[in-house]
Amino acid sequence: MSRELADRFLEIRRQTLRLTEPLSEADLTVQAVEFASPGKWHLAHTSWFFEEFVLRELGKFFPQSDDYRYLFNSYYEAIGQRHPRGMRGLITRPSLQEVLAYRAYIDETVAHALEQGVSSELAHTVTLGLHHEQQHQELFLTDILYTLAQNPLHPAAYTLPHHAPSTATLSGRMVSFDGGLRPIGHKGDDFGFDNEFPQHKVYLQPYQLARNLVTNGDWLEFIRDGGYGNPLLWLADGWAEVQAECWQMPLYWTERDGDYYSMTLYGLLPVDSAAPVTHVSYYEADAYARWAGKRLPTEIEWEVAARQQDTHGHFSDSACYRPLPATDSGDSLRQLYGTVWEWTASPYVAYPGFKPNGGAVGEYNGKFMNGQYVLRGGSCATPVGHIRATYRNFFYPQQRWQFNGVRLANDAA
Repeated sequence: MSRELADRFLEIRRQTLRLTEPLSEADLTVQAVEFASPGKWHLAHTSWFFEEFVLRELGKFFPQSDDYRYLFNSYYEAIGQRHPRGMRGLITRPSLQEVLAYRAYIDETVAHALEQGVSSELAHTVTLGLHHEQQHQELFLTDILYTLAQNPLHPAAYTLPHHAPSTATLSGRMVSFDGGLRPIGHKGDDFGFDNEFPQHKVYLQPYQLARNLVTNGDWLEFIRDGGYGNPLLWLADGWAEVQAECWQMPLYWTERDGDYYSMTLYGLLPVDSAAPVTHVSYYEADAYARWAGKRLPTEIEWEVAARQQDTHGHFSDSACYRPLPATDSGDSLRQLYGTVWEWTASPYVAYPGFKPNGGAVGEYNGKFMNGQYVLRGGSCATPVGHIRATYRNFFYPQQRWQFNGVRLANDAA
């Protein structure tokens, strides 16, 4: 088991490094805004996690441990002071070469410790750290995209992979689900974050979910119908955000002579009307649902439906980091996993009986249960081994830089 965990540890750490291969040191160092961190910081922070929560328990430290502990702590108040988040893009030292040397030291030391054998508690912390690493693999991609999108030359981070055009027929058909008393949350038979526990029962009314995700073509109809200019469609805070930020279309979109383009990790591309819309906020998702005469699903409705389907979809393992049109023609829900994170109408709060982990690592999820909304399903930037039906992602309602999209819901007829 220790050898297996060591192998998994090294493989996931190498997956992170593979994301950096086409990028320059400048790409990995520059930071655009406070909420998006430089790639170099992600590489160091994920290494710091293993040093802080695994190697320190074994009495092992990197030579620059105190400095790195200050620079690469993210939000763990119990650990001590840290560099301000909005200034991460100003960290010119350590260099990328030094950060990579730090990663190599952590990888070798942790793998050796695992091969020698560690306690079940430390093995669980390593597994938590690997899922944390996968979260940062996704953040690495979305933060690089946001940073490159500030460049008027629209540089590409990666080479655009070829994909076959979709032959799927899209429709607005709704799929019905029965109500009743349903189990929600993680059972505990494999890894889950603390916010997925405990499993409990919830009563549902019968409901419907849209078979397809909302597409770019659907969103263009919303734009052309004046959706961004109609205050009756928007929550009050959402309308204030539209006015303050001058929203007229999803993040990264631009309009040229009536044609729409979007900044992607492959540079500026024409908007694909058949692909799922992405980079929209909760406010936009809610307004679109109201315009369409529907609503957003609750996270409970989403999970009950997701438990009935296998976890497969367009994840980052495909090395195609943009949402693609649906390709299947079955009767079940399409693109339920992967492609885009799906906004739900559920505020991010604790499940009944929730208990955070002990110690500093207990700050991981619980303290963010305020003012955010839950998203489900994973995206084209999410590693496939990181997602499951019970997974609860969460963002503030105005945030758009993640691959966030929309699936409509309705009460049963």
